[in-house]
Amino acid sequence: MTEKSVLVTGAGIGIGRASAIAFARAGYAVLATDVLDEAGEGVASEIRAAGGRAEFRHLDVTSTEEADAAVAAAESRFGGLDALVANAGIAHRVKLAELTDAKWDRTLDVDLKGVFRVARAAAAGMRGRRGGAIVAIASTMGFIYGWNEHVHYSAAKAGVVGLVRGLAVELAREGVRANGVAPGYVRTAQTLSVENSLGAEGLERAAGYIPVGRVGAPEDIADVVLFLASDAARYITGQTLVVDGGLSVGYC
Repeated sequence: MTEKSVLVTGAGIGIGRASAIAFARAGYAVLATDVLDEAGEGVASEIRAAGGRAEFRHLDVTSTEEADAAVAAAESRFGGLDALVANAGIAHRVKLAELTDAKWDRTLDVDLKGVFRVARAAAAGMRGRRGGAIVAIASTMGFIYGWNEHVHYSAAKAGVVGLVRGLAVELAREGVRANGVAPGYVRTAQTLSVENSLGAEGLERAAGYIPVGRVGAPEDIADVVLFLASDAARYITGQTLVVDGGLSVGYC
């Protein structure tokens, strides 16, 4: 292939959107996937308008059939798949006493098993071609910290870190790398939600105790995702990089 390719889940908004655009600017053909059809179509259209190559496909990562079909479509359209960005996720505030099995299962199904589904599908072709990179989005609220009234989210994101490690060990000898990114506070629709996260005012307060003096932007995370998928990170696998503006080392 003369052109590398990437599949991005949750590509319609936030970190997923920024990642799709970053990869397109780096010359990748992009298959943007999401359950948000209008937003996903929008990012694909934006990439094409800027001269890049991108298509959109609806993908609910809780469906094994849809995950398998999305990866198959990327391989068919692009002649293979060089990178996977497993970004799709949800975060709902629920007190432990109100955390039902169904609510727990829903978050784990999207945030952890959803990563597994697309990684399993993508790994098959990557192993056959003896090359590829998987990058999964974890969170500091599962890798370093816990998150009040979000134990299901913290558990799922901690699971992503373990999943990355397991994938890295199993796939390394076949030329496939797997890494994660653990963002800190990033200005996305999720963190701007007062109901489920910090909200706008909470994010502004958070900026005061982040050493670099600001909350992250989706592009701050996307550039690290792109690095981990690139040949510049060819000797890195099984790692989860914290991208939090120094919060985890500087907050007291």
